[in-house]
Amino acid sequence: MTNKKLIGVDLGGTTIKFAILTAEGEIQEKWSIRTNVLDEGSHIVPDIIESINHHLDLYKMNKDQFIGIGMGTPGTVNRELGTVIGAYNLNWKTTQNVKEQIEAGTGLPFAIDNDANCAGLGEAWKGAGNDGDDVVFMTLGTGVGGGVVANGELVHGINGAAGEIGHMIVEPDHGYLCTCGNKGCLEQYASATGIVHLAQDATEEYEGDSPLKAAVDNGEEVTAKMVFDLAKEGDYLANTVVDKVCFYLGFAAANLSNTLNPESFVIGGGVSAAGDFLLDRVKTNFQKYAFPTVRTSTEVKLAQLGNDAGVIGAASLATKFAD
Repeated sequence: MTNKKLIGVDLGGTTIKFAILTAEGEIQEKWSIRTNVLDEGSHIVPDIIESINHHLDLYKMNKDQFIGIGMGTPGTVNRELGTVIGAYNLNWKTTQNVKEQIEAGTGLPFAIDNDANCAGLGEAWKGAGNDGDDVVFMTLGTGVGGGVVANGELVHGINGAAGEIGHMIVEPDHGYLCTCGNKGCLEQYASATGIVHLAQDATEEYEGDSPLKAAVDNGEEVTAKMVFDLAKEGDYLANTVVDKVCFYLGFAAANLSNTLNPESFVIGGGVSAAGDFLLDRVKTNFQKYAFPTVRTSTEVKLAQLGNDAGVIGAASLATKFAD
């Protein structure tokens, strides 16, 4: 393997994370800057270029030492052209020629993909996926995202929408309305915001004593973490909410795994910080709904890389430029 390095960029709505990695995916340096979304996001790409060039100067490195740059971004990505559109949390409403600008500004080859796909690549390569060729990654944050790696390659689909795990329908017709326009998407039940929605609805129907009910009734800010913490402390109402969340997650994981039979089904994102308390209940539902062969061959796991998954996966995009 080459001694040359990779640069990974994980572009988010509040923070841009950067890392310099070995060709084997080991992080050697990392830093971050705030995302400036003012003026229709026009500062973002120049800020990325300036930050990369500044840090290469700082570390006394030159572009000949690098294979290339890979970046994960929100929005709809054209991987061939290196453009992004519709990343509304970045104020990118029109097409952004990211590849063209960054290659011109840094002198390095550049590759780009969706941020959830990049996190999936990271976990598949250096995290819970153990460098497996068949890995499904689901990230539970404000929404539910995902990435599917099959035969060692990211699955993109005909128009780049493969891996939209959050929009798997788990409550047809009568479920919560999703931002995508459908009803009953997984995102509305297993994301951080979905869990709060479930908790609020469960509280309305519950007549017993419960710290969760008291918090909702008192107008306190309820979070997914609060729901899980109260469930761990034995709050009956909170536990019924967690059971429901884990049903949806196990049901979705089983259906995806019945279709793809991955080696690993990896669950990450902020909600996964609940750890085995979440995982054990998800596994119970997975076992119930999985096809017998899948039940014994696909392992449901928690993600291992945390906030580094995105930069590691993004950097792996640039390995295609290696000699």
